[in-house]
Amino acid sequence: MTTNTHEHLIATTRQWLERAVIGLNLCPFAKAAYVKQRVRFTVSDATTDEALLDDLILALQDLHAADPAECETTLLIHPHALTDFLDYNDFLDAADAALDALGLTGVIQVASFHPQYQFSGTEPDDIENYTNRAPYPLLHLLREDSIEQAVESYPDVDDIPARNIAALKKLGHAGWARLQLDGTAAAE
Repeated sequence: MTTNTHEHLIATTRQWLERAVIGLNLCPFAKAAYVKQRVRFTVSDATTDEALLDDLILALQDLHAADPAECETTLLIHPHALTDFLDYNDFLDAADAALDALGLTGVIQVASFHPQYQFSGTEPDDIENYTNRAPYPLLHLLREDSIEQAVESYPDVDDIPARNIAALKKLGHAGWARLQLDGTAAAE
């Protein structure tokens, strides 16, 4: 892919992060890392599970080796691999196995975001699924230490999922659409 394409993918992902994740406060911990410019955006050109796993391993190693004051978290954007949510969901076991093989279980965790994200027991278009919907399939690599520090400073962390669902139900599909998370505004 061209650098220009990568730039567009990253710009669209930044837009989603700013407008949805931070803007709707879906993750109360995201803003601090983003404002401090400690979020690494990486694009994988992988088209197969195997190639994506290789890119994931590199991203995990890079995050682990990086100074947390410089890079706290990584968003691994993979627009051409695992575009089907069920395949993506199955891949999360391979992601956990990679963490284990690298000795990073308990050090880094992988959070999942996908354009077709669907929680168990929901219908595909239920608004609560949008808490984990991103413009492209991506794997969010987070340092466990950062999560622990954020949780210590945030009251009622267990209430976040219910609060997010309530916020999205209030916003509705029309409100979500007004956020223009399809990359149109990023290309302007």
